[in-house]
Amino acid sequence: MNLPKLIVIVGPTASGKTSLAIKLAKKFNGEIVSADSRQIYKELGVGSSKVTSKETQGIKHYLIDIISLKEDFSAQQFKKAAIKAIREIIKKGKVPFLVGGTGFYIQAVVDNLIFPKIEPNNDLRKNLATYPSFLLFKILQILNPQRARQIDQNNKRRLIRAIEISQINPQAKLKKGKPLFQTLILGINQNRKDLNDLIEKRFNIWLKQGFLDEVKSLMENYKEKEIKEIGLHYYWAYLYLMGFVDYETFVNKSLISLKNYAKRQLTWFKRDQRIIWINSYSQAQRLVKKFLETN
Repeated sequence: MNLPKLIVIVGPTASGKTSLAIKLAKKFNGEIVSADSRQIYKELGVGSSKVTSKETQGIKHYLIDIISLKEDFSAQQFKKAAIKAIREIIKKGKVPFLVGGTGFYIQAVVDNLIFPKIEPNNDLRKNLATYPSFLLFKILQILNPQRARQIDQNNKRRLIRAIEISQINPQAKLKKGKPLFQTLILGINQNRKDLNDLIEKRFNIWLKQGFLDEVKSLMENYKEKEIKEIGLHYYWAYLYLMGFVDYETFVNKSLISLKNYAKRQLTWFKRDQRIIWINSYSQAQRLVKKFLETN
């Protein structure tokens, strides 16, 4: 029995994943499942590059604005929700596209990762929440070096969960289950200079679209450490709005953090030999067409 087909589009921030996916979805009667660890949150908008209703061009998107920042949301929960959405798209006779830059989310679906069944330890979580991310990462490196190599070292929630699991089972490894889908994985190929230029251009657009107003709104309901967990560009905006740094420092530090984030994303994706790196829409279109036509 042939597995249902899934097209995956990956790449670093600002590389053009969303626009490419929308064009391909329009061409091949598809719908899009977002694999972005920030776009799931209702409170985030401009600074998460969340696609607008106009930008979707009528293509349905799933897993955007599904939870609040106050709620926990794991890669395991993402996997379950994404698989449900993909199957819903297939049931409608359409082509599912899984699109995003959160490598662990994508791997959870593509490799059908099996997550260990370990109950949350609230006391441990409260204690670890007082530690900075860099120290949590050091702890995880000691407990479970393999998991540390896979994780986003700035994602505090994920670090805490990984430590929680590794304390109970230090050798805990995420195993791959039987594939659920036949996948074509396309990666957007950008050289470093062009990507950095795109990041700077996008950040300037964010500023015009009201990124600082978005952070002001977050400051009404969230504390400093909670804003820092969202992303360092949010944190530098917070520091600027609080008067701790000047505007130039805010912009420069935000751009550095976004460029470093893109670098980490590329490092993650470059390890996956299944990814076909593309340079144009026409190349992507040819590959998708061939993939869909092949039994």
